[in-house]
Amino acid sequence: MSRTPAPAPVEDAAADGVDNKVDSPLTHGLKQRHLSMIALGGVIGAGLFVGSGAGIAAAGPSIVVAYAISGLLVMLVMRMLGEMSAANPASGSFSVHAERAIGPWAGFTAGWAFWFLLCVAVGLEGIGAAKIMVGWFPDSPEWAWVALFMLVFCGTNLAAVKNFGEFEFWFAALKVGAITVFLGIGALAILGVLPGSDTPSPGAHNLTGLGGFLPNGSEGLIVGLLASVFAYGGLETVTIAAAESERPVEGVAKAVRTAMWRIAIFYIGSMAVIVTLVPWNDKAVVTDGPYVATLNHLGIPAAGQIMNVVVLIALLSAMNANVYGASRMACSLVSRRQGPKALGAVFGGVPRVAVLVSSVFGFVCVLLSYWRPNDIFQWLLNMIGALILVVWIFIAVSQLLLRRRTEREAPEKLVVKMWFYPVLTWVALAGMAAVFVLMAREEETRMQLYWSGGLTLFLAVAGFILQTVRTPMAEPGSVAGAAGARPAADAGPVAGEKLDAEPAGDDGAAKDD
Repeated sequence: MSRTPAPAPVEDAAADGVDNKVDSPLTHGLKQRHLSMIALGGVIGAGLFVGSGAGIAAAGPSIVVAYAISGLLVMLVMRMLGEMSAANPASGSFSVHAERAIGPWAGFTAGWAFWFLLCVAVGLEGIGAAKIMVGWFPDSPEWAWVALFMLVFCGTNLAAVKNFGEFEFWFAALKVGAITVFLGIGALAILGVLPGSDTPSPGAHNLTGLGGFLPNGSEGLIVGLLASVFAYGGLETVTIAAAESERPVEGVAKAVRTAMWRIAIFYIGSMAVIVTLVPWNDKAVVTDGPYVATLNHLGIPAAGQIMNVVVLIALLSAMNANVYGASRMACSLVSRRQGPKALGAVFGGVPRVAVLVSSVFGFVCVLLSYWRPNDIFQWLLNMIGALILVVWIFIAVSQLLLRRRTEREAPEKLVVKMWFYPVLTWVALAGMAAVFVLMAREEETRMQLYWSGGLTLFLAVAGFILQTVRTPMAEPGSVAGAAGARPAADAGPVAGEKLDAEPAGDDGAAKDD
């Protein structure tokens, strides 16, 4: 282990044409099997197991349509992000792309918004996992379990990145295995051929016979749609992890190309099985969770405990991935002079200060849930309510701008292409705007929209101020500084400003003589 910090990482130098790696002090310890399983298991998040019950209770059987609509939106976003990340792999992912396409203030806003979102999510997932443990060990304090989980995953992420990859590999394998078994059991039950079960096939009764396919009308569908949109959050992590993999371009391309069937099977397929087998208005769907309710309905022994283990794994996996994603995003921002220098210190190929700070921030959120649950903690929850949509908007706008530039300067880097560009990109942006409108209509989500908007505005103003006051000279030790800083070929909205350590990519700005 290195005893002295490495210089802040040079973010996103061009992928080498031979070994396809990103030039950065961060290591390339993630193997292709790690990245493949992270991509596969990343779509099976805690939101699917924990949050889908409320959506089913609101939308009824039409929750399948809600997940299909939001899933289509997410597919488009992932395709756009995959196009940019395959062309220029970066541990800062969409933050780097936003900086290249729009300007430093955009990269600052998208990056720190996502960092904040991940850190708060770490705390929420820790609380959820601790509640399961307290259910098994009633006399144990909840906060102690959260602290234990934080220590474990902080330690995992402080070590070599391959340790994170191994944890996520096995977490993802267990999640994929569990959801596959669930879908298999469900399919057999729907066909009425489940071994050892006397439960007849429900046919279409639960889909149409309990108030119809839209039992609560369009309003119920809207609530279910909003719940489903935020259940998909976290898919972006695979593009962050790709920058530390053996072959980042191939990894991103493969992950994005398989996103469609993964979302269709795991999310939409699960919802279809659940609402076909279990009455949507069964209270157990919310109280026990839709997966437990389904297995109990089928008479599967110890269903509750089995699914609790799966949910616990999903929550721990999300904690691990979010600590990783937050630390890499913070490190990337610092490398572009958009955060405190201390956060960018890299020891042994790992941004350990960023890992520690991100973990501590998450644990502070947990403590606030006990100390100030009705004000500060609630504010934090409201602030992250719509941040994922803000990130998606930056992704879409960045792709609109960078695609034209890449086609002009380096068309060979378009390994992954957005479908029917630019039509579907504009369709995705319209869909995001529609979700914002729907959030403004619903009382429960309106406050989240306001608080998230306020945080985004604050970050945008801070980023713009930083952009206008910082010097254009590159940091000592960066690629630009070493080569003799010179103006970027395409410096964004501020004419002639050099983006520090800007990736050599579709605009060729960082290529040396």
